[in-house]
Amino acid sequence: MTNLALLLAPGAGADRNQSALVAVDEAARTLGVPVVRMDFPYRKAGRRAPDRAPVLLGAVRDEVAGMDLAGRGLVLGGRSMGGRICSMAVADGLGSAGLVLISYPLHPPGKPDKLRTEHFAALGVPCLFVSGTRDAFGTRAELEAATAAIPGPVTHEWIEGKDHSLRGCDAAVAATVAGWLSRLDSAQE
Repeated sequence: MTNLALLLAPGAGADRNQSALVAVDEAARTLGVPVVRMDFPYRKAGRRAPDRAPVLLGAVRDEVAGMDLAGRGLVLGGRSMGGRICSMAVADGLGSAGLVLISYPLHPPGKPDKLRTEHFAALGVPCLFVSGTRDAFGTRAELEAATAAIPGPVTHEWIEGKDHSLRGCDAAVAATVAGWLSRLDSAQE
């Protein structure tokens, strides 16, 4: 039995059934990791525009409060905005064994001066970043420089030639996350 549980949150334009999240869910379950894929309140209400950060953070906390962890360490994360919100919740004190951040949105496209990193120095847990080498939300050099501020161990996995969508790479993303979860689980024993 695994020592971990996983909560996954979707990107801004998607819901809990985003293909990458489904693939990660299936791969994690083969390891025995229980997984919850969540939706944010605006999606549940049928709206397209994301709520403000306090509402999104509250939704993550509420989802975690409803999980039966049975003594397992909780890994949080997700794709793009979902991963970012989970990382902000952990930086704000939500207990976590690690973070899985798929296509982390380091900055809005074309606006490298608007970094979304103010909370990185408070992330003392292992972090996995899975990104495409052509992501308009942050180049490899930008993301690696920004994550140097994270005091916890950081792992970067790069998918060559892919943009923010990581389209066609669900299996590779899922295998990467499963391998990282397996190593993290072994380290928890």
